[in-house]
Amino acid sequence: MISSPSRNRRGKPGFASYILALSTGAFLMLLMVFTYRRAMAAHAVQAQVQLRSDYREKEDAILRSIVAVTPNRAIRAMRSGSSATTTVSDPLRWQNIFTESLTLANARTSVDANVRASLGVANLASGNSGDSTLTVASRIFLNSGGDSAYRSTYVSSGINRVLGTGYPVPLETSNSSTIANDKFYPIITNDKIHGTLAQSGVGLTVADYPRFNLLKYPQINFGYARPGEDFVAKRNWWAFTLDLANHDDDKTDATRTKRDFVFSIYEIPSQLAISASSFMSLGQYGSGDDWLQDRVEIKGGIFAGKAVVEGTADLSALASRRGMSMSGDSTIGGQNFASNPFTPGVREEYQVTQGEFFPVSLASESGRVAFVPINRGAEFFDRFHPNVRTAETSTLSPTTWNKYSIGALQCAMQLDITEVVSATNPMPTKLRFSYVKTDGTAGSYSEPVAIGVKATLPPGFVKVADENQSYDFGNQVVDVAYGANGNFIFQPGVTGVVTFSNSRFYGTFNDPLVGTFKAGYFRPSAPYKVSMHPANPNGFAVAVFPERIPAFLTRIGAAGTDKNHSLVVNVDYTNLGPTYPVAPRIDPCQDTDYALILQECGDLTAFSKGFSLVTNLRTYIGDDFNITEDTTPPTGFTPVAGEKYYPPCSLFAPEKRYGVEVDPYGVNMGGQIGSLRKGDKVNSAESDPTMVRPLDSKNKSGTAMGADRIRVNLKPIRHPAELPPVTMMNWLVVLEERRKEFVSY
Repeated sequence: MISSPSRNRRGKPGFASYILALSTGAFLMLLMVFTYRRAMAAHAVQAQVQLRSDYREKEDAILRSIVAVTPNRAIRAMRSGSSATTTVSDPLRWQNIFTESLTLANARTSVDANVRASLGVANLASGNSGDSTLTVASRIFLNSGGDSAYRSTYVSSGINRVLGTGYPVPLETSNSSTIANDKFYPIITNDKIHGTLAQSGVGLTVADYPRFNLLKYPQINFGYARPGEDFVAKRNWWAFTLDLANHDDDKTDATRTKRDFVFSIYEIPSQLAISASSFMSLGQYGSGDDWLQDRVEIKGGIFAGKAVVEGTADLSALASRRGMSMSGDSTIGGQNFASNPFTPGVREEYQVTQGEFFPVSLASESGRVAFVPINRGAEFFDRFHPNVRTAETSTLSPTTWNKYSIGALQCAMQLDITEVVSATNPMPTKLRFSYVKTDGTAGSYSEPVAIGVKATLPPGFVKVADENQSYDFGNQVVDVAYGANGNFIFQPGVTGVVTFSNSRFYGTFNDPLVGTFKAGYFRPSAPYKVSMHPANPNGFAVAVFPERIPAFLTRIGAAGTDKNHSLVVNVDYTNLGPTYPVAPRIDPCQDTDYALILQECGDLTAFSKGFSLVTNLRTYIGDDFNITEDTTPPTGFTPVAGEKYYPPCSLFAPEKRYGVEVDPYGVNMGGQIGSLRKGDKVNSAESDPTMVRPLDSKNKSGTAMGADRIRVNLKPIRHPAELPPVTMMNWLVVLEERRKEFVSY
């Protein structure tokens, strides 16, 4: 048997340790698990950060949408029929404002459907857990009230109670409709006023200035005024809390700090030196001549829908809604902005070198701000416009939209042409005058305006003589009447000795009351009469004499000028007999239409609340207007050093000319100038003939005055005592986040 030799193993013997292998494997596994968990935790944190970032961006988009939507809903709440049915009123609720804002902000998806479709990926699914239908608005928007009465609403209204530290002072109202509706709708109404609860947050005594007071301009980039500066306004506000993540926190496990907001609509009566919501040229007249710097002085800011600054204009500040352009020779706030002033870095450089207030601004610069000029255009002048004359009923707001925005409807006194000779002869034969009586109710009467017309005696006439007796009126201008038993003949605007006889009053006319003993009557001359058209020898005009109004009101038993402080002059073309063919044309006015003549208007100190005139007729200013200083300014008002106080007055007419019988040599204007022309003309050329040129002036014959004949001294309104009875209105819409130091949760 043969055997193989044995193999000898050299070296040290060894062994395999199962414990060591398992331990090492377990340790490596734990390291891998730990690394995986850390990676997953980091991924979760990043997902939460991204989710919160998405929520933040969505919230900001929602807030911008709220600013865009709400002013429209506030206007609709003032329109006729807004409370007629729930179909009309429900979209105006805060709940639906918020819901619509979610839609406009595209807050329900992270990627727009059109963008997703453009990717061309089949069966594309989103992994963003923040996508949601967001159907329950009450889980996103909460009111900021502290009592159960407000818990069922989406906002806390800023009326009749102090909400807490960090909120604005409230307005007050006793109107039950406003109190009930303001929690559910954005209600703008004149019956909200500054009461005792607001005293700590306004600059003047609320007892003297309840409607408009001095407020601090908000900290925004839109420079209607300087941030923190006093301006004349009323602040309507509502508070709410926003938490978008709360809607789906059961799915996303995402939580966010609730954000408190105050939504404000500032009602701002027009108060800048120059204002126009349309396309406006600044710095040059229509002739191409520059504004002469030694004859044109403009203090404070200017607002325009769109603006072009021409020539060598030197302006303090300019705010616009749609943009602006500036010549290389013009300056704003001492700075030349011929290049784009909104280029990144320009504002910052200016604020570092020149100061905090940047004098050029657009409303769009502040993301949660909107500026809304309330401009009704031609409707503003005319009570009989088709869009104005229909009665407004069933409104959510006690203040109707037309009453709020139409100057012609805000006037206490109305003077209307109601009757003409014939359809081919528009000579007025009858006027209707309406006014406020001493008991606060409306008074009205009609009277003939031509010699030889028979009628009953209008208010204010008193007997002064029997038949064939004379009376000396001296230099007093009076209206006289003669007759009896409801048959009278009138002679307006007479002075001196008047003999009340058949021969003087009837002349060649037959005596309508043969054998009847007659008498003479008079009253202070009416503050109006029919006159010849200054530019058309065959046309007619209505002349108005404001200085005659106070005495006339006293004689007819009307309230004083504290209530009868404004006058609208219109043509009642809806009720003329024979019917006047068409409404007066205003753009442009025609020589063949009626005109208005303004005379005896230099001393208006008898109007303690100021005086306003609104008309849809071309207006000829025939005398100095409001040049007499009022030496007893209102309570709480102190004129700026070197300045005088004049009664606050406003004139609203589609076209103004200077002079009645002759062309004046020049014109001197002071105060503020505005335009109601509509449209921004965003894409218009700078040569557009419809562009507003606020300082252009025409004489009686329609010829433009030269630059050397126009002197201008414009300044802003700084105090509510300077507001006239009728003014243009603007809304400044601001959505501000409540400061964190006031938040307790």
